[in-house]
Amino acid sequence: MRAVAQRIDAATPSGRDRSVDALRAFAILGVVLGHWLVTALVADTGTHPHPRLHTASPLHSMPWLAPVSWVFQTLAVFFLVGGHVATRSHASAQARGISYPRWLRARLSRLFKPAAAVLALWATVAAALLLNGADPGTVRTLVKLALSPLWFLLVFAALTAATPLLTRLSPLWPLAVVLHVDLLRFGLGAPDWLGWLNLPAGWLVPYTLGAAWTRGELDSRRAGRLLLAGGAAATAALVAWAGYPASMVGVPGAAVSNLDPPTLAAVTFGVAQCGLALLLRERLARVMRRPPAWAAVALVNLSAMTVFLWHQTALMATTAMGTLAGRLPGLHTAPDGLGWVAARLAWLPVFTLALAVCWAAFRGCEHGPRRARSGPARVVRLHRGGSRAKQRRPHGV
Repeated sequence: MRAVAQRIDAATPSGRDRSVDALRAFAILGVVLGHWLVTALVADTGTHPHPRLHTASPLHSMPWLAPVSWVFQTLAVFFLVGGHVATRSHASAQARGISYPRWLRARLSRLFKPAAAVLALWATVAAALLLNGADPGTVRTLVKLALSPLWFLLVFAALTAATPLLTRLSPLWPLAVVLHVDLLRFGLGAPDWLGWLNLPAGWLVPYTLGAAWTRGELDSRRAGRLLLAGGAAATAALVAWAGYPASMVGVPGAAVSNLDPPTLAAVTFGVAQCGLALLLRERLARVMRRPPAWAAVALVNLSAMTVFLWHQTALMATTAMGTLAGRLPGLHTAPDGLGWVAARLAWLPVFTLALAVCWAAFRGCEHGPRRARSGPARVVRLHRGGSRAKQRRPHGV
């Protein structure tokens, strides 16, 4: 493994900004771990021959665990990196004479190929469950959970397609949209559906921050400190005095969700995360000079979409297999105490193993048919070729 890590490190173009890859990897893994820690599929007791499952969250019965969501709700960092990478990629494509349709097709193909596999599998699973007499409510819960990552994919694809129009857009404009939508919803009693305008506007804020990063406007540490301090102060004020939930993820049964759709508190929290990410860039770049650390980050980035789209399926597959052994703590029981938290932590390695199985089965949807070489060799091939490889896929989303 040490030799493979050395080969990956040696084959990486010298000008590559490894901190960008590290931020993307941490953002993806943060979302995965966050979902695994706060999503419970609870089996209802009853006489029905098939177990009935519904979603629950430990944040509902233990709201003091809300800081967990502050650590693992990292989508803003992913949109920050996405905006930065897409802006650079589009500028590079223009310089090389590549047309916009060709550029966009290349950017989106790696997003939608693995998504098609998820849709196909779960359409088959849902049909099979219903034909075998499964409770429709349970099937609806499972399908909704499995396909929930696709909302991110659609928003990210839309922002990617609009990149040429967003390269000079100030983040203050989408932030103003979110502010006014929340004022109308929570202050003037406007209908709840108006909040869905925040779905594109809310994630446009970190995406345009990424474009500003590409333009060099956020290179100074002062900019990172300003984003971190301003975003954190605004979020604290909104939670303390404006009645926004402290949790930065949705909680089943809660009157208001900060994430579904995004609220002003979620957006300001994301701004603070973006500031912290920018401040950590230099330190991450130093860590990424160590071959083992860089090899791990490179492997995560190569399968970012596969990991993201299949992690909920891994959770549900483990839960379904566990029903054969009865109601297992931390897997089927209600998340209502620290005992559940301890049990859920013990299940994380099992979820990871299930996700590894999904990765082995479906990684070809993201990268094409598997060849004779092993996975690490593929990383070396992707990074081989110096600046020419870097131009072809600068940071590879």
